Amino acid sequence: MTTTSLRPLIAIPARFAATTSALRYAAEVNARALVEAVWRAGGEPASIHPAASGAASRLARFDGILLPGGGDLAPHRYGAADTHASVYDVDEVQDAFDLDVARHALDLGLPLLAVCRGLQVVNVALGGTLEQDMGGPGHEHRHLVHPVAVRSGTLLEQATGAQKLDASCYHHQRVSRAAPGATVTARAADGTVEGLELPAAPGWFTAVQWHPEDTAPEDPAQQGLFDALVTAARNSR
Repeated sequence: MTTTSLRPLIAIPARFAATTSALRYAAEVNARALVEAVWRAGGEPASIHPAASGAASRLARFDGILLPGGGDLAPHRYGAADTHASVYDVDEVQDAFDLDVARHALDLGLPLLAVCRGLQVVNVALGGTLEQDMGGPGHEHRHLVHPVAVRSGTLLEQATGAQKLDASCYHHQRVSRAAPGATVTARAADGTVEGLELPAAPGWFTAVQWHPEDTAPEDPAQQGLFDALVTAARNSR
């Protein structure tokens, strides 16, 4: 088998889990729906261990990166003095690793798709800030499918083939100030930032605030995000 015929290797930072149904110990996991979306796209998904250092050298062996969803970033990471009561599942090792992955992937020009927390990680890594909690009923985007307007001429539009999408969301935080150099590529009807890109980035990169893996099996537009990541990874070899 030639190198070009191998599936592009897509790194997905694992998430720490206190318990799992099949193991006797705490685990490192990724959502099966996310992994399967990469596989359907023709990629080889590979969970990678979050460690305190060494992200740059470890990423060099991969063809692309997927930054997945997860718990909240520690508010001090974006300069907040206080922590809202709704902030959950903060892990300093996870935060440090994800932020390093985001910075180094962009510096190296590795194709990068960031999902939900992943979008927030990239925004914070590049100097943006987050709103710690969007508010109560009528403001939360949890367990909610809602329309998202996509900006024309963006990588997001190219990947999904659409200027309006139904997005499956599960987040209580959102971008407050976009990072310098970032372009908002999608918004919800309430103005929430639902997509970000970096026009000056050396490699393929797009980020969405929703979970495209939730509906990708039946929605070609959502699967298109994973297809575009794997295509960019294959072309970047």
